[in-house]
Amino acid sequence: MTNIEQHLQQFFGFNSLRPGQKEVIQTIINGQSAAAIFPTGSGKSLCYQLPALILPHLTLVISPLLALMKDQIDFLKSHNISAASIDSSQSRDESSAVMQGVRNGQIKILMISVERLKNERFREFIKQIPISLMVIDEAHCISEWGHNFRPDYIKLPVYQKEFNIPQVLLLTATATTHVIEDMSREFQIDQANIISTGFYRKNLNLSVHPCMENDKLNFLGHYLSSNRGEATIVYVTLQKTAEDISRWLNQNQIQAEAYHAGLKGDVREQIQERFMSSQDQCIIATIAFGMGIDKNNIRHIIHYDLPKSIENYAQEIGRAGRDGMPSNCLLLGNLNGLSVLENFVYGDTPELSGIEIVLDEIKNTSSLTTDLWEVIAYTLSGQSNIRQLALKTLLVYLEIEGIIKAKYSFFAEYKFKLLITKEQLLHKFNGERQAFVQAILNNSQQSRIWATLDLEQLQNNYQTDRQRVITALEYFQEKGWIHLESKQMTDVYQVLNSQFDLNDLAHKLYQKFKHKELSQIQRLREMLDLFQSQNCLSRQLACYFSDQQLSGDCGHCSVCLGEYQSWPQKTPLQTIPPDELQAVTAELNHAVMEHFGKSASIELMCRYLCGITIPWLTKIRARKLGHFGRYEQYAYEEVRAALQALKMA
Repeated sequence: MTNIEQHLQQFFGFNSLRPGQKEVIQTIINGQSAAAIFPTGSGKSLCYQLPALILPHLTLVISPLLALMKDQIDFLKSHNISAASIDSSQSRDESSAVMQGVRNGQIKILMISVERLKNERFREFIKQIPISLMVIDEAHCISEWGHNFRPDYIKLPVYQKEFNIPQVLLLTATATTHVIEDMSREFQIDQANIISTGFYRKNLNLSVHPCMENDKLNFLGHYLSSNRGEATIVYVTLQKTAEDISRWLNQNQIQAEAYHAGLKGDVREQIQERFMSSQDQCIIATIAFGMGIDKNNIRHIIHYDLPKSIENYAQEIGRAGRDGMPSNCLLLGNLNGLSVLENFVYGDTPELSGIEIVLDEIKNTSSLTTDLWEVIAYTLSGQSNIRQLALKTLLVYLEIEGIIKAKYSFFAEYKFKLLITKEQLLHKFNGERQAFVQAILNNSQQSRIWATLDLEQLQNNYQTDRQRVITALEYFQEKGWIHLESKQMTDVYQVLNSQFDLNDLAHKLYQKFKHKELSQIQRLREMLDLFQSQNCLSRQLACYFSDQQLSGDCGHCSVCLGEYQSWPQKTPLQTIPPDELQAVTAELNHAVMEHFGKSASIELMCRYLCGITIPWLTKIRARKLGHFGRYEQYAYEEVRAALQALKMA
């Protein structure tokens, strides 16, 4: 019996592996990097969990969601496998205990978010730990052309080198050919080590039911009544829709709960726990629900509203029927919600003026004596009126252009509370070390309880470097001598080229965002083409993800069953009256002028009227002005055209 089979039986109680798992696990144990592209629920996690027991050092897992980490750690602990996470929900003592467990080798698997790697305190810690394998869950996030691009993922190959990690394992369920090429290139994974088991799952019955907007609620109620006693997730786009549907269903004696990001964390957790332990719970959810769900008996996934993309749809239906039993995936199709989905896309395109503000900041930095540019994302986002995710993307573009280079991240503020007296702390050390500790205390501004370290003053008064100071504070914390807190994450970039033409570069970067916007809108069109098609739904979906295993039609989707219907026309909306438009934007323009000293741009007005949240609208509390999202059912381009016509009049 091989090591793999022994560990599989001993720790997991399985006698055999699923298709693809053995190839991936063997590749990792043989010392090579790999990518596992498996359908949702087909056992990607085991591909790192089992090797982690065999590899000599730590397995570091990058996971995008706290709930996902919690579920996997609970699973591992239930199988007597030492695993832990470091995350924002923990107290300092809890994270210190985890770090100590990693140091002494007790913990074999450590799960973190990608953002944790920007924390200089964590990076200083993890540099000291020998790591056998870095696992990147939802690895498609590294590709700008993936459905869930996250700029921080682009730094992962850099971190792999920085921490001297010999191997990586990429995991994803939803990767097109283009995305797979991006992933394998960034991590230099051999083509032979990219293992894909195909996308098609024969137990999922895909159905599209065209439905007028006014009829959807009654149809949903009838469907759920006919399928009582079976676990169901109903996906919607907006939080308000989740609340409204849940209320209506309960009034009609169909038990359901709303779940969305607007609920408090403990409430969401309780709803999720009830769903996990129930056989018949119905959840009405935004896409905030699902990533951390590993429930094998979900019988129905219903898309009440259109999903955000084909990839999102694939991910969401993948939560059904993980036990292999037949499960239904139903989409209620009409075009009414398309504008809301498009608005999400438009909100991530910064205005040209915002890009110019960022470039101007870089030029101003280079005029100083230093070539280092310090960025606090929240502050720069507010100044430039660019959403933080889009700002991160812009900074990545600037790195690609050779304008800046990411150096390191640090917390701008360190505060500590002494848990022993100053004298006791000083007596722990002798000679120069005692003088160093005294310097830290002398250069910390003391309030009644907390002391705030002035690092700049310390470095001026005592010959030391920042890294030694941070390491010392971490050591004091670990020993229980102080309680340490850090705030204001600051990213430091080196300015490599400040001689760029601001106008030319701003337009070039703006066009990159516009191209990305066009690409995202095109993806929505591709999704509609698939759902409105008269060809086999399962086969089209498999082909989209480069799965050629389904050589013929599936025979059990709504098209194959002869249930195809053409979609209803979009409910016509009234033309926006110019005088109404003038009135609803006047108050916004006044608020923007008062706060920022300039008139609201057409783009800013358009986002206000379409219900798109951006930093300046948050600053002026635009939701309280009374017309935020007034035209969210209208196409963004239509609202923009109406505003431009008003300006020209």
